[in-house]
Amino acid sequence: MKLISACLCGINCKYNGKNNVNPVFETMLSRNEVLPVCPEQMGGLPTPRPACEIAGGAGMDVLAGKARVKGQDARDLTKAFIKGAELVLEMAAEKGIKEAIFQSRSPSCGCGYVYDGTFSSHLIKGDGVTTALLRQHGIKVINEADFLTTVSE
Repeated sequence: MKLISACLCGINCKYNGKNNVNPVFETMLSRNEVLPVCPEQMGGLPTPRPACEIAGGAGMDVLAGKARVKGQDARDLTKAFIKGAELVLEMAAEKGIKEAIFQSRSPSCGCGYVYDGTFSSHLIKGDGVTTALLRQHGIKVINEADFLTTVSE
């Protein structure tokens, strides 16, 4: 069993109320191979919600108190992002899950790259808040594109 960003399975939980469905992940869900999570919803944020980005760094910086997650409306939503990440970590621990497939570029689930906090579509190296927390606890996280590449090989 792996965690997966719920949006990849067709669940409408993205900030804009939509999803990032992929038939490979829908099939994995139907076979009970993945457990969908949306850290942003789990942290108490509504859907839809303002687009969010990490200002001042990436997920590790947020966890260290050196960066903040801001909505496009300028609200500081850091607490909700940390709460969601902690709840995902608890779920993984309870179920003995050691791997996750997450949506790239997300301020929660981003794996390898996240937006830079300027809302200009500029990416920086780093992980989202949930990915950073899971990695701190030894959980392997891969983004959806890299996972799909390994499946097609």
